[in-house]
Amino acid sequence: MSSDSVLAEEFEVLESIYPTEISVISDREIEIDVEPDYHVEGTEPFKLKLSVQYPYDYPNALPTLALRAIEGEIDDTEKENLLQGIAALGEENTGMAMTFTLVSHLREQLTILVEGRIAHQIAADREKERLAIEAEEARTQGTPVTVDSFKVWKVKFDKEILAKKAGDEEEKLRAMTPKEKEEYKKIGTRLTGRQLFERNRNLAHEDDGLMEEGTVSVDISQYDRIRVDAEVEEDHVHFSDSD
Repeated sequence: MSSDSVLAEEFEVLESIYPTEISVISDREIEIDVEPDYHVEGTEPFKLKLSVQYPYDYPNALPTLALRAIEGEIDDTEKENLLQGIAALGEENTGMAMTFTLVSHLREQLTILVEGRIAHQIAADREKERLAIEAEEARTQGTPVTVDSFKVWKVKFDKEILAKKAGDEEEKLRAMTPKEKEEYKKIGTRLTGRQLFERNRNLAHEDDGLMEEGTVSVDISQYDRIRVDAEVEEDHVHFSDSD
């Protein structure tokens, strides 16, 4: 049987199998729309067009194959892998009508491709979720505190507090008149109540140490009371009849 007869017979079979998918371009070229064996839930429609050009010595020589997407997308790497797969299968079927076999294999590979995309997306989503959880845990848990890290933080904190106080002080002084500034500075040099108390208590101890042995301490409060009583007596003058 001649090559033309073999090809004409194969076209007839293909048209009966793929009545809506096949387009006969010429007596040696066809195009067939190819989809996955079944629709994978959660995916967009995906369809490729397989172009087949037959040489004059077909089926003893492989046809020239080409792919392009007509629904969905396919990158160059995916396309090249699919073409290599059906070409390798064509090598195994040299000498026989092979178009139906190649199309069937391509449908299976498209199904695997789509399922692989879904699996990859699920894995990527899970990894993204894991990273988000780890980031949230790190944010809420904070950094473990050590003695060294606390010292570093304390130095930084103290500097920030001093800087803030200095800024507040400068802002307060800037809003004062010269007279108010002078009075404010005087107040700043006065001792606080606690400082006065500590100072007087220390002086009292120092005085106790300076007293000589045998020295009698005098209660000043008693002296004040005696003086008041004397003044009262002077105010009340008594006159006798003899005067």
